[in-house]
Parts: sequence; structure tokens; C-alpha cells
Amino acid sequence: MELDSVRLVFSDEVPTRPRPAPMDHVLPLAAHGKRYSSYARAVRDLVRPRLLENRLSYRLIDVSAGEHLALTFGTTTFFEVFDVKQPVAHEFKAAWLASDRSIPAWDALPLRSQIGDPFDPTRLVLSPGISTLTIRKDLRGDHRFVLHERDGGKVADGGGLCHVMPAGEFQPSSVSPVDLRNDFSLWRNIMREYSEEFLGDPEHDGGASGPIDYAAEEPFRSFGQARAQGSFRLWHYGLVTEPLELGAAQLTVAVVDGDVFDDLFAKLVQTNDEGHIVGAGGRRDIPFTADAIDRLEPRLSASALTLLRLAWRDRGQLL
Repeated sequence: MELDSVRLVFSDEVPTRPRPAPMDHVLPLAAHGKRYSSYARAVRDLVRPRLLENRLSYRLIDVSAGEHLALTFGTTTFFEVFDVKQPVAHEFKAAWLASDRSIPAWDALPLRSQIGDPFDPTRLVLSPGISTLTIRKDLRGDHRFVLHERDGGKVADGGGLCHVMPAGEFQPSSVSPVDLRNDFSLWRNIMREYSEEFLGDPEHDGGASGPIDYAAEEPFRSFGQARAQGSFRLWHYGLVTEPLELGAAQLTVAVVDGDVFDDLFAKLVQTNDEGHIVGAGGRRDIPFTADAIDRLEPRLSASALTLLRLAWRDRGQLL
């Protein structure tokens, strides 16, 4: 569905937090011989990624899929979600190795078993980030898309995988109540990610003196104008859950007319704070073809592959 068809509802209610299961079997030992208290703390000390902040995030608390998709959000933090996703993933890998690389039994997966239904926001804290497949529409039919390889030395999650671009957490730019409401928009979140990942602009982290003026500040003003003119179109493909980490994500597709793309992203960077752009044929993009998607499959995250397959299926409508 078109992005504007998705209705967002903000709730001030504080839903109950799911009861955490014991995690000692997946947490590493600290220097003093005791287990780390959380996975985020262990990653901070042992992996030391450049980007690891406990930012305020929007928490999904309800989904209504009638004539239009309605998503209700409250708030959570990045670490609250991260401290479940990573242990669940490592628990599965340990059990998979212990069972000679076959599907483990449920009794070997106590964390995953306690969660039960990973689509139930009362059983698992969900903060669905937004992954956007960006397609440059070409008048001659040479449509192309942008792909990003995440640098394991810079990011805490998904290092080494290729993913659609831009992609990021669904978060306000700061903890300010004004920003919490002003930034509560899929489009505004996507615009901030374009600014940071495509153009290399500093992260919009609330360091400014006031809320972001999306109608007047660049590059948001130009993004909005292109969208209003119909040359920057967006669709929402719903929500998915990564099978290994049980992390929720919203999948979106942006189709930008070639001349507008070249103007908006004339300063497209090769590398950014999270990794580098993957190109083909000396360009910083990839042909949007079935063959290219097939060849890239081993390098793609699960949700990126899903989104590319769906977009290829719907290319007649999207393009």
C-alpha cells in the first residue's frame, strides 16, 4: 500500500514488559569471572563497535490490518530490544552447533521457547525499524537499486551483511517530548536516514536547539517537494520478523525518477557511518534485475532478500 495509507497512533500507555528468561547460558564472562549483566554491555566491552547507543525508540504495541494498516506505538529503548534479539540468535547458533548443524529441539532453546509467539507484542518487545529499498527509475528501463554492506567494526548488529538502503531504527531524534511527537512519522524517519546514509550528513540526534523543521530545512525540503510532485513515491509492504534474531522490521520501497534521483543524491557517498555502498560496473548502484537479485542472495539479510523478491514481483506496479 502507499506509505500515506498506513495510520500511526501514539499511545501514552505503558504496556507491561515481558518477563525475561535467564540468559546465563548465552552471556560471556567478564574479566572478574562473573557473567555480563546484559548483551549490550558485553558488546560494548568486547566488540567495541563505533555505533552503540541506547536511544529512545518507538515500541509497537498493536497492529490493526483492516482496510488500512494501523500501527500503535509507545516507547522503548534500543538496548531493551537488542538485549533479547542477540541472545536469542546466539542461543540458536549454540544449539545448532551442538546438534551437528541440524534443527535443535525446543528444550535447547529456552529463550525462544519462553517468547512463544514472536508476532505477539505482549510476549516480545518489538521496535520495528524501517528498511527502504530505493529504486532509481530510468526512462530507458535501466532501473537500478542501492545496496549497503554493513561494517561489523562500526555497527552492533548485522555486520558483514548486505541490506537495502536506507535502513534504520524507528526513533525520535531525541528524548525531548517535542521531538517524540514531531518525529513520529514513517516519512520523516525515512528522510533522516536518507540524509545520514546517502548524503553522509551528521546523525540527527537532538543536538540542535529545537525540533527539525522538515518543511524548511534541507535536504528534507527538497525530499518533500519531490514527493509532492510525484517523482518520489513510497510503498509500505507491512511488517516482517527476522527468523534468527526475531527482530521486527517495516519494509518499504521508494521509487525515484532518474533525473530527480541524480539531483537529490548528487553527493551520494561511497562510505558512511555504518558501512559502504555496493556497486556494479563502476557505479554506486545495482541493476534491478532477477539475475542480480539471485547472485546477491548469499550476501543479503533475510529481510532485504524478501523485500527485493517482493519488489521484483510487483515491478509493474512500482515502476
